[in-house]
Amino acid sequence: MNDNNQDNADLEGRQNALRAELSQLQDVVGPGPLVDLLLERAFELQATDIHLDPTSDGLRVRLRVDGLLHDVVKLPPSMTSHVVSRVKLMANMNLTERRLAQDGRISGSMSDQPRDIRVGSGPTIYGERIVLRLMPQTDGFQSFEDLGFEPEQAEVLRRQLDSPYGMLLSVGPVGSGKSTTMYNCLERLNDPHRCLTTLEDPVERRIDNVVQVQTDGKINFGFVEALRGVLRQDPDVLMVGEIRDAETSHIACRAALTGVLVLCTMHANDCASTIDVFREFDVPPMFIADSVRCIITQRLVRRVCTKAREVYHPDETTCRMLEINPEEAASVNLVRGIPAMENFHTGYLGRVGVFEVMEITKPIREAILKGRSSTEIRELAKEDGMMTLENAGRKKVLSGVTSIEELHRLMLSTTA
Repeated sequence: MNDNNQDNADLEGRQNALRAELSQLQDVVGPGPLVDLLLERAFELQATDIHLDPTSDGLRVRLRVDGLLHDVVKLPPSMTSHVVSRVKLMANMNLTERRLAQDGRISGSMSDQPRDIRVGSGPTIYGERIVLRLMPQTDGFQSFEDLGFEPEQAEVLRRQLDSPYGMLLSVGPVGSGKSTTMYNCLERLNDPHRCLTTLEDPVERRIDNVVQVQTDGKINFGFVEALRGVLRQDPDVLMVGEIRDAETSHIACRAALTGVLVLCTMHANDCASTIDVFREFDVPPMFIADSVRCIITQRLVRRVCTKAREVYHPDETTCRMLEINPEEAASVNLVRGIPAMENFHTGYLGRVGVFEVMEITKPIREAILKGRSSTEIRELAKEDGMMTLENAGRKKVLSGVTSIEELHRLMLSTTA
C-alpha cells in the first residue's frame, strides 16, 4: 500500500509539472500552440493515445503511456470548444458536425520527425469527445527477440516465414501489438524478388517496396473487395490487416492454399481458440488444417525501468505464481521499478511483447480435421513443446524484464 501511495504521489508531481506548462501557455496563447505542445509532449513521453473528454466543468486531458491512461490537465470550459475545433481542423474533419462520429487524420513533422495521428470524434452528453491515436514511427523495425519472442519461439516463426505459402496469424485483443508483429514479419520478407502487398484499414506504417492498399468501406471497397482484386495481381506475400468476417476468412484461406504466403491479424484469446473463430466463420476443417501454418498469440507488458529499479526476493505467494520452490526464494532475484523522472514516475518504461507460438504440426492438423475442441488442441500443442503465454510471462519476470504485478495482469487478461 505504501508503494502504491508513493507511485501516485510521484506521478501526480509529474502531472503537475505538465499541467503548469499547459496552464501557463493557455494564459498567453490560443488553442493552436496549446494543442501543438500537447502533441509534442505526448510523443516525447511515448504515449499511444490522447483522450480529450468533455465534462460539466471543462475538458479532461489524458495520455495513455505504456498501456495505462494518466490524467494530465483539466482545461476550463472556455477552452473546450476551441481545442476541439483546433484538433478537428488539423484532422480535416467537419467542424459543424457535432452529432455524429467522425474520423480524421493528422500528418506532418514534429520535432523533425514524420508523424501520423488518427483522430476520432463522437458526441457525449457534455459535448464532443476526441481521441487521438499516435501512430508509431515508420522506422525502427526490430528483431523478433527485441519484440519479446523467446529464442525458441523466434526460431519457429523464422522457419514458418520461409514457407512459400500458407497462413500466419497474430491474434490477441485490441492494443496487444498484433500489427507491429505482422509489420516486422513483412519487413523480414521484403526483398526485390517478391511482390508484397498489404490490405489495411488504415495503413499504419509506410514500407518501401511494398504495395500498400487502404480499404474504404464508404465506397464499398472493404477487405473482401480489395482481397479479390489483389489476388488477381500476382502477389507472393499478402498481409491482411484483420480478418473480421466469414467471407474474408474464406478468401484468405483459399489464397494461402494456392501459393500465397498470407499474414493476418484476428481477435482471439489464445492460439487454440483461433481455430474456433474459423469454425464460427464456417471455414471447412480441411481448409483450416491445410492453410494455417502458425498462430501467434500476444499481450504487452510494461518493462521495469532499467535506470531506476531495485532487486528483491520473492515471498511464498510470488513463488507459487512463478511456479518455483519457496525454499529456493533466497537465490531468486526479482526486480521492481522505482518511480523517477525517467519513467514518468511509474517505475516502468516501455513495453514488451509476451508470446505464445503454435505451429500446426501433424497431430494438431489431425485434431482440427476431427473437430477436436480448442482445449484438446491446446493440450496437444503443449505436448509438442509450445510455451504458453503464462510461462513466457514467468520467464520475463525471472529474467528481470517485467514485474510480478505485470504477470498477474497478464494472467487476468488470458482468463477474461
